[in-house]
Amino acid sequence: MSGKGAPIVGGSDATTLNVVVVAGTWHRVISDGLIAGAERALQAAGASWQLVRVPGSFELAVVAQAAFAAGADAVVALGVIIRGGTPHFEYVSAATTDGLTRVALDAGRPIGFGVLTLDDEQQGLDRAGLPGSSEDKGAEAADAAVRTALVLRELRA
Repeated sequence: MSGKGAPIVGGSDATTLNVVVVAGTWHRVISDGLIAGAERALQAAGASWQLVRVPGSFELAVVAQAAFAAGADAVVALGVIIRGGTPHFEYVSAATTDGLTRVALDAGRPIGFGVLTLDDEQQGLDRAGLPGSSEDKGAEAADAAVRTALVLRELRA
């Protein structure tokens, strides 16, 4: 987790965008921190947004797809996957990433990727935008979704 080379976050005018934040419920302290970061970024940009909670990261893609079908301009996908002692981590991480990528490409609309794939809980606490965290991945994912939605809108105009 270097944080070096991170993009500048903020400064976008998203007052015309409808954003859906889809967040898993595993590891509640970390996921709530990610949501709070996304909320801060979306409010600062002036976006209209709503939060939808899903059981876990695996379910993010299908709910993101439904959000696009309902008219969302962008989705922010937030989840926490922590490595355990079985291959489950690799399967869920890959399926989540591949599913979200497919949904974004099929919809032609952006998904801000705020799914943390971690070796341990401390890595998540360090990235969740909580007091004492060194990074705010929820805010970064929301900002990426907003910026990309605005770029796509401009290209299509």
